[in-house]
Amino acid sequence: MPAYSLAICLDAPMQSWGTRSRASIRDTGREPTKSGVVGLLAAARGVPREDTAALVELSGLRMGVRVDREGILERDYHVTQNVPTTTGGGHRTTLSHRYYLADAVFLVVLECDDPDQLDRIHQALLAPVWPLFLGRRAFPPARPLVTNGHHEQAHTGLGLTEQPLDGVLATHPWLEDRAEVRAAERARTDRDPLRTVVECDPADPAAELRMDVPLSFVSDDRRYAARAVRAGTVPLTADLITEKDDSCT
Repeated sequence: MPAYSLAICLDAPMQSWGTRSRASIRDTGREPTKSGVVGLLAAARGVPREDTAALVELSGLRMGVRVDREGILERDYHVTQNVPTTTGGGHRTTLSHRYYLADAVFLVVLECDDPDQLDRIHQALLAPVWPLFLGRRAFPPARPLVTNGHHEQAHTGLGLTEQPLDGVLATHPWLEDRAEVRAAERARTDRDPLRTVVECDPADPAAELRMDVPLSFVSDDRRYAARAVRAGTVPLTADLITEKDDSCT
C-alpha cells in the first residue's frame, strides 16, 4: 500500500514545545513534539478539546521532523502579581521560568496511507478554523505552513505528496530563507547534515521513548501515551538548496 505524506513548515521568531512543564518551570524540546503538532492540526480543523476520537485519529499519523535551523534556546523570567490563592483568601506573586526556541525552522512531515485524511488537514492549514500558534498562543507562525498548490514554488513539495515520510525528509528543499546563509552553504562542500527525529518501531535498537502522544486535551483529564523515535541526519545536498530564497512561502 503506498504511503502519502504532508510536509509542513514551522517557522516563527519564537516557538516552544513543552515536554515536562510543571508549575513554575515551562520547558521546551529542541524540536516540535507530537502533542504540539497534533494540537496545531486540531486548531486548524476546529476540533474541540472534548472530541477525543478526532484527537486520537490525528495522533495516529506517523511524524518526522527535520531541523532546518536549530534556533537558540532562550529563557523568559516572569513575575505575575495579584494571583488569587488556592484557598481564595488573598493574592500572591508567582515567579516562572519559560523557555523557548528563537529563530528555529522545522520541516514536519506527517505520513499515513489515506491521502484524503492528509488532504483534509492540508486544506484546514490553508484556512484554519482557529488561530494557529507554535506551542504557545503568543507564538504565531512567521510564514505559511503549506502551499496552496497553485504557488509558483508548489513543485518544491510543501504540502501533500505520494512519497513516504523518510523520502520527503531526505529530498524536500531546505527551508532556510536567509539569502546570505543559502549563498554561503551553496558555496561549501563540507556542509553539516540536517538533524532528524522520526517515529520508528519500538524494537529499533536506536529507539528512544517520548511521552507526548495526546489521548485527551480535556483540561482536567490530560492524558498522553508513549511513542518511539529515532534520531538521525540527512545530508544537506546542493539539490536541497534551491535558488529561490522563499521556498516555504
